[in-house]
Amino acid sequence: MNPLHNDHVGRHVRWVAFLAMVLSNAAWSQESEGHSNPSIQGNVSVLWQSYAEDSLIGAQVPPSKTGYNAFANLLYNQGNFSAGVRYESYLNAVLGFPGRFKGSGVGYRFARYQDRDRGVDVTVGNFYDQFGSGLVLRAYEERNLGIDNALDGFRLVLTPIPGIEAKFLYGKQRFDFEDGLINGPGTIRAVNGEADLNQLLSGWEERPLKITCGASFVSKFQPGSSFNVDSLVLGMPLNIGAWSYRVNAVRKGWTAQLEYAGKINDPSADNAFTYRPGEGALATVGYSQKGLGVLLTAKMVDNMSFRSDRDLRLFDLPVNYIPAVTQQHTYNLAATLYPYATVISGETSASAEVFYTIPKDTRLGGKYGTKLTASFAAANSLDTTQYAAGDINAVIYGYERNSWGPGDELYVRDFNVTASRKFNKNFKAKYSYFHFEFNTLTTPVTTDYKGIVDANIHVIETQWKVAPKQSLRTELQGLWVGEDKDHPGQLQDKGHWATLVAEYTWSPHWFVSVIDQYNFGNNDPDRRIHYVYGSAGYIQGPHRLSVGYGKRREGIFCVGGVCRAVPASNGFEIAFTSSF
Repeated sequence: MNPLHNDHVGRHVRWVAFLAMVLSNAAWSQESEGHSNPSIQGNVSVLWQSYAEDSLIGAQVPPSKTGYNAFANLLYNQGNFSAGVRYESYLNAVLGFPGRFKGSGVGYRFARYQDRDRGVDVTVGNFYDQFGSGLVLRAYEERNLGIDNALDGFRLVLTPIPGIEAKFLYGKQRFDFEDGLINGPGTIRAVNGEADLNQLLSGWEERPLKITCGASFVSKFQPGSSFNVDSLVLGMPLNIGAWSYRVNAVRKGWTAQLEYAGKINDPSADNAFTYRPGEGALATVGYSQKGLGVLLTAKMVDNMSFRSDRDLRLFDLPVNYIPAVTQQHTYNLAATLYPYATVISGETSASAEVFYTIPKDTRLGGKYGTKLTASFAAANSLDTTQYAAGDINAVIYGYERNSWGPGDELYVRDFNVTASRKFNKNFKAKYSYFHFEFNTLTTPVTTDYKGIVDANIHVIETQWKVAPKQSLRTELQGLWVGEDKDHPGQLQDKGHWATLVAEYTWSPHWFVSVIDQYNFGNNDPDRRIHYVYGSAGYIQGPHRLSVGYGKRREGIFCVGGVCRAVPASNGFEIAFTSSF
């Protein structure tokens, strides 16, 4: 038997026994002190897929022929004490999920004590946290992407006086899963401070201007080694420090946020093991009032990749998070064909969003008002100069940054507008237009085309209340790309697409839906394929069961600028979720 497996099993058995002991002791202690009665909450999720070979769409069958992901959370609360455990199972993981996630076991467990009156909050075990916008630290889970970099260790939060919070973290990050949790090799040490000036300064309590300030420091320790470059012996730094300063201000309808982050030299696989320091800045300004909202964002990041294992890339062991300034689109064609992933090596980007509601009972607003939105975002390379070939600085630092402004290489431009209106109590509609200029060399979402894709997308969405408790929602989407300048008469990438979505709901229990994605403009007539997928389901309170069957095309799934490739598939899917 695998000794590593035995170690996992033994470790998790000890954790379950420990939690059981803590729960029983906590319950006895809380009851003896007259505290609130205990409560138990939880949720369950099961996803099963079968796979059939389909050479036309590139769908392959894994050796297991099926995929299975499941988890269950159990949370105990009583008074100031809480504890929880998550049991996970991957037998085998569904396609598109990390294939190294294998087996069943405990993937998350914690115990926490909060004394709110005395300003003490202690967590032992796993926990998620974020400092500011995440530029130096974000431990989070995005289950649909297979990302979970929860910290495993100790967290202490102190609030010595109103308006001051100090947070101390120490632990390792979750990396893998094989019949249980496996942590990465690096150790994270972090401290964060927050100050609410309106609570701290005399006479500021009633001021209309609200200001909070924060500062963070995060350190990673990982054993290192040295290597030779052009007769130089370069050692790997064992301790990497990153820091950030931020301020948030709110006054009536105005909001403003500014954050600056820095990092010492951190040679890693992401930066070709160069010794260039990192730097980043994020600024947002917003204004809102009834019927109007404006949000402006600007960002610059330079070599801010930060991992607890310097040899890894992609989704593995990120310590920080670099937010994207582009919108998170939800319509099928806009969200999955050309989604932008933040370039962690460096980018300069900006965005602007405007929300406006035409008042109701006007000619343009109609009886219920008309909602309008417009958004523009652009991301470019950094304004840099490469060191000359043969210059040792090219090996040690890679390049020199000239300014905080954009460089010559376009990564993405994203412009979109939306108009939505309720026409009567039974019918409403929305129209959306998207224009993308997307660099597939920067974000390789396709293998069929390398360069700038020029795409235009039109979407019409309707929702019709057919009868009491019955409604039909539809989406009609079309995507048109430009001509391939290198191959006259050919379209860019896979050509034009259309998507039809129809969902019928009988509240409160039944629903049925179908989606057809049609690649009607593919340059290869044999690949002008319909990807049809249908599903039906039943909802009973917090319990939801759905069954689906059909084809799903190869694509990219993104959340917040973080993306994962999903292979083509053909088969059944059964999903069940429940909470209690």
